Amino acid sequence: MKKIGIITITDYVNYGNRLQNYASQEVLKSLGFDVETIVNVPKVEIEGGVQFTITRIKNALKLSPIVLIDKAIMKAKDKLSHGKYTACQKAKDKSFRVFTKQYINETDFVVSENNIPKNLGEQYDYFAVGSDQIWNPTLRKGSAFDFIQFAPQNKRIALSPSFGVSSIPEKYTDIYTKWISEMAFLSVREQAGADIIKKLTGRESEVLVDPTLMLTKEQWLKIAHPAVKKPATKYLLTYFIGVVSAKRKKWLKDFATKHQLEIVQMASLEDVERYDANPGEFTDYIRSAEIVCTDSFHAVIFSTLMQSPFVVFDREGRSAPMSSRIDTLLSKLKFEDRKFSSISASQNIFKIDFSHIPNIVELEQQKVLNYLKSALK
Repeated sequence: MKKIGIITITDYVNYGNRLQNYASQEVLKSLGFDVETIVNVPKVEIEGGVQFTITRIKNALKLSPIVLIDKAIMKAKDKLSHGKYTACQKAKDKSFRVFTKQYINETDFVVSENNIPKNLGEQYDYFAVGSDQIWNPTLRKGSAFDFIQFAPQNKRIALSPSFGVSSIPEKYTDIYTKWISEMAFLSVREQAGADIIKKLTGRESEVLVDPTLMLTKEQWLKIAHPAVKKPATKYLLTYFIGVVSAKRKKWLKDFATKHQLEIVQMASLEDVERYDANPGEFTDYIRSAEIVCTDSFHAVIFSTLMQSPFVVFDREGRSAPMSSRIDTLLSKLKFEDRKFSSISASQNIFKIDFSHIPNIVELEQQKVLNYLKSALK
């Protein structure tokens, strides 16, 4: 049996990451391959040195005593908050690793930018890189590993990876141009990614759906563990990657009160009790929710698969620009009207028609299968 190595972000705290990794594995297995995810750590760029320290001191000296005191108070508060965050992350990491060990076939070795086994390119017949934001220069710092540079070109397949940005920083454009040009088969997860590839290399690339849409509701329910801490009463589920402003919190609270719903918050320090819910429980929480409020790409996918009403909010905070993937997804699924900015006051938010989804998903699934069959000759 031929063997495929999956290259993706091996992250044990992100729901979308673990679920797309599992989906990629199952799709490739269905095509008759032995599949293994190559555990890896991201490239790290370290800021430091004498000049870096001097610059920080100079900047601090320019501040007034009042500002310095305020910064010291904020730092103390951040330290307390960070302790709580660290404890929650450890618990989440533990539950995610249990899920991963049960459902995802990972290597027993770890690869890094400077520690790639010399024969790694010979251990697999093909390598599939994706999906997730494996080509995000901000997250991955321009890693040659992420573009399968260690293996022969004919083994390099992009399985709907995401850049997570609308343009590539100038410091990475030359290497990205070279590495993308050398990929045997190219696909991306959103139109913005296809535009980047076209601009850098002149090559066309297929825009394919995220692997999580390749599995049916029934397939997902097989790994959807009933959430232990799920409320017995009806609830509104929130899952926000970006910050949640006071204005948004008020709207959510008022809406929940009006419709007599409990608020369940995934991955939020304001709901510590459920912070360590594993990916299987995440799926179950979405399936059972009266409505899902989110700025998350994968929460939209699973709400669609589970046929749970949902509302998509614009992302707030530092990660706000990363909206292309959600826009592409909503356009494909013909759910542009599920954006909060498009919902009218008179509209029944709980009413959503999913009847057109099976035909759309079937066509998109066939595109992925045709692409893979061509790449995996």
